[in-house]
Amino acid sequence: MGVTPGEPPAPTDGARRRRYDSSGRRLQAAGTRQRIVDAGVSLVRTGPVRDWRLLTVRAVAERAGVHERTVYRHLGGERGLHDAVMRRLQEDAGVDLDQVRLADVADITARAFDAVSTFLRPPAPPLDPTLSDIAERRREALLAAVGDAAPSLSPAARARVAAALDLLWNVATYESLVVNWGFAHDEAVRTAVWMVQLVEAAVRAGEAPT
Repeated sequence: MGVTPGEPPAPTDGARRRRYDSSGRRLQAAGTRQRIVDAGVSLVRTGPVRDWRLLTVRAVAERAGVHERTVYRHLGGERGLHDAVMRRLQEDAGVDLDQVRLADVADITARAFDAVSTFLRPPAPPLDPTLSDIAERRREALLAAVGDAAPSLSPAARARVAAALDLLWNVATYESLVVNWGFAHDEAVRTAVWMVQLVEAAVRAGEAPT
């Protein structure tokens, strides 16, 4: 059988087989990678949301049913594994950090919190009695302060406002501003005070979380 001038020759059986094998291998590799990432996501959900010490190459390989070398081949090591798992968690939560607008932050916050709620949270270790006592006294003081400023608020709304203030009047907030954002002390204080004043102004205007 001849070949029409200008047309490429028909692929041989060997060429067709090589293309099929190559496509099959790519699909198999993609499936293996997905299984590894699925295992990582499953594993990270069994611990505290910010503690990824359990997310090791060995643990993920065991859960995925593959050799550790396979994890390294597909993800390049523990950092690559962590990055792939984080990308999957963000995709599952519908959070795209490359497309954030100010108007989206409230919705992103809700979706992120929904995703965090799926993590298994081990019981928190008990606080030192002195720290536990001061935390309770702070809650009571904030509830009383909000009640005095806005007596018409329902107990549930008063609790939500007090909780918002508690988040701002907290060592963890100061540490986040200083450590994560690199703020100087004065800048951290100004930022936290500004947020507290916004909540105060909203409450005095009769606004509260619904």
